[in-house]
Amino acid sequence: MGERRRVGVAMDFSATSRAAVRWAVENLVQDGDTIIAIHVHSSKAETPQKKLWGNTGSPLIPMEELREMNLPKLYGINPDPEILDLLDSTSRTMKVKVVCKIYWGDPREKLCDAVEDLKLDCLVVGSRGLGALKRLLLGSVSKYVVTNATCPVTVVKGPAALKP
Repeated sequence: MGERRRVGVAMDFSATSRAAVRWAVENLVQDGDTIIAIHVHSSKAETPQKKLWGNTGSPLIPMEELREMNLPKLYGINPDPEILDLLDSTSRTMKVKVVCKIYWGDPREKLCDAVEDLKLDCLVVGSRGLGALKRLLLGSVSKYVVTNATCPVTVVKGPAALKP
């Protein structure tokens, strides 16, 4: 077995991030790796934990705790049961450690910060498949991260981006 890797997956619990998690599990993650699910809240989001961890992001949250009733309320997240099931299954069958880290701020900047903070070997992000005008107006998180992150980044097209 090779060196254990730290694989980051950007996750907002959407269909696009579900596709990114699934791709990472099926194509990238190996026995013994660590998956770090990274969720970025808007800087406007007011949650109890933001006051404690707003500048540095939350501590690493073990997979088991994501299913606890109070944790989603404390962090203001709404975990997708399908994603949690997939990560839970992967952690058991592949002996992969799964943790979550929550940041507050601009997703583009925070995902790049996470690469450094968490010493990620690679990062997987989803693509919403915005058209040229929306991408120009809103900016593309995935394009920014690919350009600025200091590790390899894989962009996975989500279901909406795959439709003709």
